[in-house]
Amino acid sequence: MTGSDKPAGPPGGASRRTWHRRLRPGALRRPVGARSRTRRRVSSGLRLVAALTLFGALYAAFAPGLQSASAEDTKGLSAAATEGKQIFDNSCISCHGRNAEGVPDRGPSLIGVGSAAVEFQVATGRMPMARQEAQAERKEPQYTREEAAQIGQYIQELGGGPQLPAGDHLRADSDEDIAKGGELFRVNCSSCHAFGAGGGALSSGKFAPTLEHATDRDIYAAMLTGPQNMPVFGDNQLTPEEKMQVIAYIQNLKSDQDPGGWGLGRLGPVPEGLAIFLIGMVGIVIATLWIAGKS
Repeated sequence: MTGSDKPAGPPGGASRRTWHRRLRPGALRRPVGARSRTRRRVSSGLRLVAALTLFGALYAAFAPGLQSASAEDTKGLSAAATEGKQIFDNSCISCHGRNAEGVPDRGPSLIGVGSAAVEFQVATGRMPMARQEAQAERKEPQYTREEAAQIGQYIQELGGGPQLPAGDHLRADSDEDIAKGGELFRVNCSSCHAFGAGGGALSSGKFAPTLEHATDRDIYAAMLTGPQNMPVFGDNQLTPEEKMQVIAYIQNLKSDQDPGGWGLGRLGPVPEGLAIFLIGMVGIVIATLWIAGKS
């Protein structure tokens, strides 16, 4: 070999072993896997920053419009209705829809039902319902009476409807009113709620509930709005005075201790007739045996 064909020696006085190690294939290359992982991490970080920036820009652009729309929704509402709207939007909108217009297969429209119906359903715990059933039963309410009234006021200002009279005194006072209320109750209510207001069964898994826990406002609202299977007793069927007489009679039943004798469960004429039949038959049999023995 000539001097020009020989490989150049190690520069700078480096040892031949070190020089050969530097010249080995791949000695100066970075690992491909490490480089790929670094590139992916940087790319993911850049995409995340870009997405957050885009989301922030969109929110900044549309947030004023959303706030303006919310302000327009509450414009013209009273203070109580505004409070009621907030509760409605948090708890009722999923079934009854925006502006209480209803949602198919979930909940009906509340336009025109009035504050009396809303207060009755919410204050007695019948609404909100956990699922669709034959009948909404009374249970521990999720909202106070005041909150129920606020929701009712919001629905009232949306579409109108029956309202409860102002104040909490919805019951007549005199004994004459209680007696008149008893007559009205027996004619209009006892066929479903029984003579002692203990309730009764209806068709298709429905029932007329007991009135044991019903307040004056509950009873008045029920007569005024006719929830579920109950008929509506408008002011042309029962005047406000007559409604208060019925309430007086129902509430008097709760304190009446049956001074005339055994009440037989207040289930109406059936147990009374059965008691008379059994007692009467036993009496007749005893009398017959006594007469036969004497003869």
